[in-house]
Amino acid sequence: MLSPEEWGIVALSLRVSAVAIAVALPVAFGLAWLLARGRFPGKVLLDALVHLPLVLPPVVTGWMLLLAFGNNGPAGRFFAETLGLTFMFRWTGAALAAAVMALPLMVRAMRLSIEAVDRRLEGAARTLGAGPWRTFFTVTLPLTLPGVLAGLVLGFARSIGEFGATITFVSNIPGETQTLPLAIYAALQMPGGEAAVTRLAGISVLLSLGALVASEMLARRSGQGRGFHVV
Repeated sequence: MLSPEEWGIVALSLRVSAVAIAVALPVAFGLAWLLARGRFPGKVLLDALVHLPLVLPPVVTGWMLLLAFGNNGPAGRFFAETLGLTFMFRWTGAALAAAVMALPLMVRAMRLSIEAVDRRLEGAARTLGAGPWRTFFTVTLPLTLPGVLAGLVLGFARSIGEFGATITFVSNIPGETQTLPLAIYAALQMPGGEAAVTRLAGISVLLSLGALVASEMLARRSGQGRGFHVV
């Protein structure tokens, strides 16, 4: 049975992950569309930059976020002065770190889904008089929706498990930035913390496993099971 403090950690983790994928969704879909349909110089470089967080040490990603979104970073000053939004030692910073780490998986799932759309169906809609936006909302988006949802689920699971970039960027502050992985790490450092580690790790496994099962079911439902595995 979880203690009230542990329930608070679970709630904070869910809030951080939900905000992270909500922020990352439009960016991920835009990048996926650009990489799937766009033809432009530097496409290979953009593809590499999008997937960079997958191969960089998470600590390096957190350090780069610190430089850019810290109190003295250019993006950090911009958000603080225009929106009054700060990231350092705040749960908003944890959400930002989780969004950056989840973005490559979301882009990959959505890109595969967009590439799998039969362009002849879009062409048929256009010949019947549908404009670009109507074709997108009535043909393309419904066909890619399972892939978009699969990307969201994978991004959510990745956000739940984010550790390295978060602890580097916003530290491990109970009640503010201490999500499930950080709480497990803190409990491991304390004598007698094995029981808390077991409970929190169990919650993490259940959430991650549920997300992966949901993602696989969505991929199969899209009829693109073959070649649509993103992890």
